[in-house]
Amino acid sequence: MSKRKGHQNFVTVIGDIEAGKLIEVIDSQTQVEIIETLTQQPLEVREQIEEVSVDMWGGFPKIVEKVFPNAVIVIDRFHVMKAVNEELNKIRKQARVFDRGSKFILLKNGGELTLEETTKLEQILQHSQRLRKAYEWKEEFRAIYEKHLTVEEGQRQIEQWLHQARDVYCEAITTIRHHLNGICNYFRNRTTNGVMEGINNRIKLIKRQAYGFTNFTNFRERLLACF
Repeated sequence: MSKRKGHQNFVTVIGDIEAGKLIEVIDSQTQVEIIETLTQQPLEVREQIEEVSVDMWGGFPKIVEKVFPNAVIVIDRFHVMKAVNEELNKIRKQARVFDRGSKFILLKNGGELTLEETTKLEQILQHSQRLRKAYEWKEEFRAIYEKHLTVEEGQRQIEQWLHQARDVYCEAITTIRHHLNGICNYFRNRTTNGVMEGINNRIKLIKRQAYGFTNFTNFRERLLACF
């Protein structure tokens, strides 16, 4: 996450998603510096890590391989769905559907739509057959995550989705194929990054209360103290 809103100077936040606590904040987003910081922990501690839940930043696999030799990478399902939703929203714009609330209704989980929203959804989908297909495939993909599957079953269903949805989706399919193993590892223990999102939100609140931090050491110590 960024140290200051609107600036591209990022820090890497690491937490314990079982205990729901902050472990470390690293003043970098480069592989070398993250690895250097994390390897200060004893090897016998790092060998106990079984899973590391991450977003789809390309640097994470090398870091996990170097630092946590026994861990598998789990790509957070929220970030995978985000990739699908972003392309769905592009398709909405290409179909020139700009009805008020159309983006919200299309991206919302279908099972959570109210009766009024369901009626509005049907009106939106009547604008474009491609948009209708994209929405239906988005819901099909989300449904896979809701099933209790083995890793092998999950991979088989996702690969089938990739084949069937290729006529509508392009960028999301490329992204999912690139991270397929990590995405399918979700079905091992259904691990998500939700706890880290909560930690990140709390960090943002602390930043706002302090009107931002210009000194990283003070920023890090404040966060560790607050957690």
